[in-house]
Amino acid sequence: MHSSQPLHFNLGSAAHAAMIEHGFQPEFPVGAKEELTAIQAHPMPLVAAGMQDLRNLLWSSIDNETSKDLDQIEWAEQLPGARIRVFIGVADVDARVVSGSIIDGHARSETTSVYTGVKVFPMLPVELSEGLTSLNENEDRAAIVIEFIVDAGGTASEGTVYRALVRNRAQLAYNSVGAWLAGTAPAPAKVAANAQLAAQLKMQDVAARCMLNSRFQHGALDLETVETRPVTVAGEVKDLVRLEKNRATSLIEEFMVAANGVIAKTFERTGVASIRRIVRTPKRWDRLVELAAGLGTKLPAEPDSKALNDLLLARKQKAPDHFPDLSLAVVKLMGSGEYVLVKPNQPSPGHFGLAVQDYTHSTAPNRRFPDMVTQRLLKAWLANAPSPYTEEDLGAIALRCTQMEDAARKVEREMQKRIAAVVLRPRIGQSFPAIVTGVNQYGTFVRTLDPHVEGMLVQGGKGLDVGDRVTVKLISTDPERGFIDFAA
Repeated sequence: MHSSQPLHFNLGSAAHAAMIEHGFQPEFPVGAKEELTAIQAHPMPLVAAGMQDLRNLLWSSIDNETSKDLDQIEWAEQLPGARIRVFIGVADVDARVVSGSIIDGHARSETTSVYTGVKVFPMLPVELSEGLTSLNENEDRAAIVIEFIVDAGGTASEGTVYRALVRNRAQLAYNSVGAWLAGTAPAPAKVAANAQLAAQLKMQDVAARCMLNSRFQHGALDLETVETRPVTVAGEVKDLVRLEKNRATSLIEEFMVAANGVIAKTFERTGVASIRRIVRTPKRWDRLVELAAGLGTKLPAEPDSKALNDLLLARKQKAPDHFPDLSLAVVKLMGSGEYVLVKPNQPSPGHFGLAVQDYTHSTAPNRRFPDMVTQRLLKAWLANAPSPYTEEDLGAIALRCTQMEDAARKVEREMQKRIAAVVLRPRIGQSFPAIVTGVNQYGTFVRTLDPHVEGMLVQGGKGLDVGDRVTVKLISTDPERGFIDFAA
């Protein structure tokens, strides 16, 4: 069986159309270009009253190889008693993007940068997010610095926040740093050439691993979902490669969870209304209990993140090859996160998957609007100034951010399927092992394991539910509609 679609499909145009369909405005509004020109011609001074000068520290960043919008940098120092003080420098985007400006209004409407695999639709003009507000290597930048101390047991405490001037000394990448930390590859060139940098990263790794173990003990979920990125040759997508978690990605994740916790606790302690990032108790816990029973394990009747993670850890050890399948099923059944207004002295629902009660988004202001809002709230508090947002403003922003993040996931998911449809076209008629990822009124959805792509069961599949394993046959692809159809 063959698809009637032409061999060439313009994925870039499809991404642009998907953005519009889901409520985004991919083009910057009238007046944004003039504002940008003014910012570039008359940049605000980097140094403000009360800022510390921390440019002498050996800051470094770790991100994807292709990342250009660098939001955070890290540094650490050894303290007595096996304690490590961690410093996170977050780009002060608010120093360049004035609240109420045209550029800010566009960011408030879009709320997030969208990464489609073939094209990035930035929330802010790239001249800012990849230039003036990016913590680029060997450039002086204004930052919000978040400190915390990690003890030998992995507990992060004594969090503080302040403004500072910083300078990224080494822009590094996840894969090369992660492999080096794991001992499976030599040090990246910048690390090999600088013994102090190597010692820095190893110290940070020690702190992050202690923190990870501590969170697992408190019920954080050890999940290993599969992400892919397209491989292009001469502008054409030819294959999909799997993105792997490693020691470097874990390091950054642990530091960001802790830094966001410091910010949330700071707002709580000082009585500042803010936006929190939460994941509520899973609505389909009963299905998680059923999945566990099928694996010979019993989960309690009421949601318990510690019990769920004990199951995950046991399955990861017993059946590592199938662990991503189980992780995917858990993610689907947990449901998506959301942004909510948290008023002073009001408890937050917390983040079920991270096993943390205090969590906000503050470490990616170049690509997420709630992080910009958090930054402005912080700077107002540090300056003893009134909050720049009313509680009504924050509630409306939280709702908009949740809506647009959901929309961004839809765009990215649709483009993943379109990209996969292009890649899989030559393989129509072949069979693949798969896992059921969703069952609703529209049908049954599966994800093949190699390559990792999602599609719909248009034939067979009766009685299947999330988490079930099945062998499927690819019967058609339709890049235009993003359809990949399988038969069970």
